[in-house]
Amino acid sequence: MKSTRPADPRRALRLTGALIGLSVALGACKHTTDVVTTAGLPDDVRHRHPIAVQEADRSIVVFVGRGRGGLSASQRADVMGLAQSWLREGTGAISIDLPVNTPNARAAEDSLREIQATFSAAGVPPRAVNVRQYRPEDPRHMAAIRLNYPKISAVAGPCGLWPEDLGPSIHNKNYFENKPYYNFGCSNQRNLAAMVDNPSDLVQPRSETPAYAPRRGTAFEKYRKGTSTATTYPEADRAKLSDTGK
Repeated sequence: MKSTRPADPRRALRLTGALIGLSVALGACKHTTDVVTTAGLPDDVRHRHPIAVQEADRSIVVFVGRGRGGLSASQRADVMGLAQSWLREGTGAISIDLPVNTPNARAAEDSLREIQATFSAAGVPPRAVNVRQYRPEDPRHMAAIRLNYPKISAVAGPCGLWPEDLGPSIHNKNYFENKPYYNFGCSNQRNLAAMVDNPSDLVQPRSETPAYAPRRGTAFEKYRKGTSTATTYPEADRAKLSDTGK
């Protein structure tokens, strides 16, 4: 038999509130799918943060005051060092940015002539130097002569990226699988790339230099006679502090 009692409005209100709370809870569990994850990244830091060999600029800045032209002793050493480095590793022309329409423009021209003379003394051909004029955008900054050239360099990174928490969470599966975090090993790779002298050493070994034939012939002759092939120096004993052990 069907009941004819009216519905309790408080029960309907409680049911509506429960449905709203459930929908809010389910909506809070939803997350976007574009979050960076480290699940598919390799564990080897050499593959996660590889060292890339590419072309980059080497540059120095020469500050010039308005009342003095030419270079100081330290600036002359910096320019000479850049010229010698260009002879060894440069892959393009040296660019010189010269300020114009500035209070120190005339002094900068005098310094430019000394820079060009220093390059010539170091063996840099004039065709390998390009001079460009520029005017600083911010008058608060002192206009300076900028020198740069391209070279082959090794780079790694960027470092300091933390796409996931280091602690346990429902999104960080690497924590429970005991895998390294994303930024692990990045600074070591970046420091190694900055310290390497010849970036090609990271890709291939250097060729061996020719053997010293006279010394090799002397060692073979001693070996043939059955004598020691070690090199003896007559004055080696003079460096000893005592005769203990003789």
